Amino acid sequence: MTDAPPPTADRSDPRPALVWLRDDLRLADNPALAAALASGRPVQLLYVQDEESSGLRPLGGAARWWLARALAALERDVNACGGRLLLHRGAADTALPAVVEETGAGAVYWNRRYGAGEIAVDTAIKTGLRESGVAVESFSASLLHEPWTVLTQAKTPYKVFTPFFRAAASQPVRAPLPAPALDGRLVPAARAAQSEALADWHLEPSQPDWAGGLRQAWQPGESGARATLRTFIDHGIHGYAQGRDLPGRENVSRLSPFLRFGNLSPHQVLAAVRHAEAAGEVGARDAAKFISEIYWREFCYHLMFHLPDIAAANIDRRFDVVEWRDDPELRKAWRKGLTGYPIIDAGMRQLWRTGWMHNRVRMLVASFLIKHGLTDWREGERWFWDTLVDADPANNPAGWQWVAGSGADAAPWFRIFNPVTQAEKFDPEGAYVREFVPELAGLPDKYIHRPWEADAATLRAAGVELGTTYPHPILDLAAGRTRALDMLGRIRGD
Repeated sequence: MTDAPPPTADRSDPRPALVWLRDDLRLADNPALAAALASGRPVQLLYVQDEESSGLRPLGGAARWWLARALAALERDVNACGGRLLLHRGAADTALPAVVEETGAGAVYWNRRYGAGEIAVDTAIKTGLRESGVAVESFSASLLHEPWTVLTQAKTPYKVFTPFFRAAASQPVRAPLPAPALDGRLVPAARAAQSEALADWHLEPSQPDWAGGLRQAWQPGESGARATLRTFIDHGIHGYAQGRDLPGRENVSRLSPFLRFGNLSPHQVLAAVRHAEAAGEVGARDAAKFISEIYWREFCYHLMFHLPDIAAANIDRRFDVVEWRDDPELRKAWRKGLTGYPIIDAGMRQLWRTGWMHNRVRMLVASFLIKHGLTDWREGERWFWDTLVDADPANNPAGWQWVAGSGADAAPWFRIFNPVTQAEKFDPEGAYVREFVPELAGLPDKYIHRPWEADAATLRAAGVELGTTYPHPILDLAAGRTRALDMLGRIRGD
């Protein structure tokens, strides 16, 4: 592997150490930071907002909002320890060597990334710095197991989750590193370094400001991550194995955006769950189910590493010949939560309001768009990329391909989730729909997921006028299912 760590940098070299932060915006369990501190050098922290290097996918709007808040929180934490977080924009292969030159750094430390574009950038920078006499060390921080360490007996990557899970879970996992004692240790480099102001990056929306719901729902940053994890261990994980499928309940962790930006690590999450289970605070079944979800994230990153075009190309190339429909009206209604199917609309409105969506509902809205609407999965993946605070380069496309049937270990192509029966099963009293589609809140449980079947008197009593206060269904489920089965069956040769 080209990004494997080299021998430790010379501890006698008095030049400063530069820690290049990326998707690891935290101080605790940060191997690169820990190694820099252990070197005995003065330590300087750097974040580069790179939207110029080729092969990198620019962040969507919601993720940019999260990044702004997470960086602001990290700045406060670093300042409280007497240090300074340098901020620079531009291509990393230009910005990083410039900061090294400006600070006189003799060593650079970072935690590894696994996308093809990121690996190419890091490899080129590492080569250039070493040629100029700067030591470079990289570390594993964002995954429990690096992608080249979990392979089949034939030394090939896994494409099915269950055997991957068994193989990965059988390997040891390091304990999370404690938060370092930073007071007086994060000192600015001897040579003054320039830094940009975070506000000048304009990462947060202003005209219009659509992030009000995000601000109410989230506290990005390391302290927010710790609080969210504690709340989950104390409350949400109890009954998780069953309750995780019920969007009207709080049996969810909401840790995904914190993991996405590295406000906490999977090592910290896994250790907390296992500790709570060992202490008798969490049931074995709930712990096991949640741990499997941590490993699903792991599986997606392994897929992305071995299949780097996962966000653009079908993993199952037979899907390349699918004749997807181009239906702007359907896409618009789906995005706005105005399809006429309450569970779909609730999910899409939750997404727009909070930058997040319950996992069960993510599957339903994706299936509706892809299968019933016969819309290219990439259309949905791109919308999620722009609107999710946890828009993840591995999980997001892997999830969409799973639903489409084109991915690794994908849902069977003939599995087409019926949004009505699924809603009645997983939101039986309509709590989730009533929260996010309030114009239907007055309907009885019998009709909350089928408003078109309610009689005129029931609709009138609930203040619902179909076609005015709430839309008629935009498509016929049975016809959409038949169309999808016909198309997908033909390309699969069935």
